[in-house]
This record gives sequence, structure tokens and C-alpha cells, in this order.
Amino acid sequence: MTVFVRVVESGSMTAAGEQCGLSTTMVGNHLRALEKRLGMSLLRRTTRRQSLTEFGAVYYQRCVEVLGLVEDSERLAEQAQATPHGTLRLTAPPTFGAECLMPAMADYLSRYPDVKLDLVLTDRLVDLVEEGFDAAIRLGTLDASRLIARPLMDYGLTICASPAYLKQHGWPEQPEELSRHECLSFAYPAGTEWRWTEKRWRLSGPEGEISIEISGRVMVNSAQGLRQAALSGMGIVMLPNVLVWQDLQQGKLVKLLGRYQLPTRSMHLVYSQDRYRSPKLRSFVDFALEAFR
Repeated sequence: MTVFVRVVESGSMTAAGEQCGLSTTMVGNHLRALEKRLGMSLLRRTTRRQSLTEFGAVYYQRCVEVLGLVEDSERLAEQAQATPHGTLRLTAPPTFGAECLMPAMADYLSRYPDVKLDLVLTDRLVDLVEEGFDAAIRLGTLDASRLIARPLMDYGLTICASPAYLKQHGWPEQPEELSRHECLSFAYPAGTEWRWTEKRWRLSGPEGEISIEISGRVMVNSAQGLRQAALSGMGIVMLPNVLVWQDLQQGKLVKLLGRYQLPTRSMHLVYSQDRYRSPKLRSFVDFALEAFR
């Protein structure tokens, strides 16, 4: 097909042979083999000139399209093997981004020294295409879209308090006892799917799901702010595992009601299929799935 296209575009088999690195005889052999395979004539040949047959003209256009696709496919392979470079623009929820993603990106950047990172930590649902992001990590239920969504680990929660608070106010053994304690609550933005957790916590145990109405004098719209309040002995808090696991290991906070399961949120890595050809995005997708799946 390539030889046939070169013959048409150059106007002669001799010129096509020079372009393809073939003898004129071999060019003729290629054309005859192609016509025999198709069972149709492609060229009208005379001693002075050659011209396309009616079928040959249609077939030439198809050959150009097919060879263009082949070239694109080979370019994809070259891109896949290319070294990731350029600015990788990501967005993620503040707590996960600061506590998990940012430390992990040190490893990613050491693997790919030609990549620069632009990370925006926000709870806002950004438009990847309009705002020029390569990918986003999102929590909760995803809206229908044309974006590719790859599942990551679930985003879990822990109920905990400082040893100082528990020493002064006692240790709740049952979920119902939470209503008698100072519980620190998170002020979720209006419209979020987790706004119900502000003054009501849900747990699952042997008796099934339990919904406990909590009370307390402190409400904060920052998970880090709530963590500091809990470390200061201001009350019992329900926070993401990724934020408090080190405090729990070091004994600065104590896990409560361990026999009960808390709600989890699904977490996804989302990106546009169009951008996936970029080596930097392909490398990050592979890295994120390895680190957070």
C-alpha cells in the first residue's frame, strides 16, 4: 500500500522506487501483487504515462487513511516509550492531598526528574478540561461524565480522642454514650453528600446500623483544625484514617469504639482520555494505582 501511494504521488514507478529504496522492477512487482490480491486494476499504464483507474482512485484515498492510522499507532508507541516530562497538573482533596499524595509524590518525582508538579488541594469540583488539569483524585459518588475513573482505596474514618480528654471525661464503650460527650464536628460545605455527618454519626455493629446525634461546642471546616482540637483534649472527633494514623501509633490519640465500622467514601483517580497519550499522565496513573489501590 505504501509503494502504491508513492507511485501515485510521485507520478512514476522510478521515482517511487527511489523514495522507497526499491528498484523499479520491485515496485512493479509490489503493484502487481496488490492488484492480484484485490482482483482489480489500480493503474492504467502506457509507454508515456500512467493514471488511476476508477477503483484505483477510491482505493488510493483509503490507503492514505489507513497508512495515516498506522503512523498514528506507531507514534503512540513512541510516546509510550518516551521519558515523561513537562508540568503535571493535579488536584486532590486537601486532607488526602497533604497527608498521602504529597509525600508519595517525592518518590514519583525522583523517578521522573523531568516532570514538574503543580498540585492544587481543594474540595471544589474542578473542571479538568476547562481549567487545564491532567488528573484529579475525587472522593464520594462520581457524576456521569466522559472522564476515565480508576478506583483507588476507600477513604475511611476513625473515632478517637486524646488520653487527657478520656482521663477527664471517661471512655465511651457504646455508641449511645457519645451523646453525653463533647464531640468535635466538621462543617461540610453546603450540598456535600456528607453534610449529614455534622451533628449525627453513623456506625455499624452487631445490632446493625446506628445513628447517633452528637453535641459539642466546636465545629470546624478544616480536618487539620479538628485534629489539633482533639490533640488539645477538646473532645472526641471522627477524622480520616490518613490524618490520624500516626497520632494513634504514637499514643497522642486513642481509637474508640473499635468494634464498630464507620462509613467510608469511595475514591477515584479521574482523567480525560485525550490526555492519556501524554507520557507524564500515563506514568502518574500507573504510579497512583500502585501507591493507592
